[in-house]
Amino acid sequence: MSRRRKGRDISGIVLLDKPAGYSSNQAVQKVRWLFQARKAGHTGALDPFATGMLPICLGEASKTAGFMLDADKSYEATAVLGRATATGDTEG
Repeated sequence: MSRRRKGRDISGIVLLDKPAGYSSNQAVQKVRWLFQARKAGHTGALDPFATGMLPICLGEASKTAGFMLDADKSYEATAVLGRATATGDTEG
């Protein structure tokens, strides 16, 4: 007797604009739950306080994640000079 796998057999890539306050893993688990997908993963972590586009691969599309990890990325930042925090980041 075989075990029945949970979730739908769905494949594709969701391009999520990750909000601040969520870890990349929390974002993946939320998308996986919303789509009821069996398999989901991201193509590289963003810090919890960072916002930005996070590709989430579902099902068979997870096989392409390695190609996206090797792709060029760009970052944009806004800084305030002359201000210090206790932890040295936005959370302090």
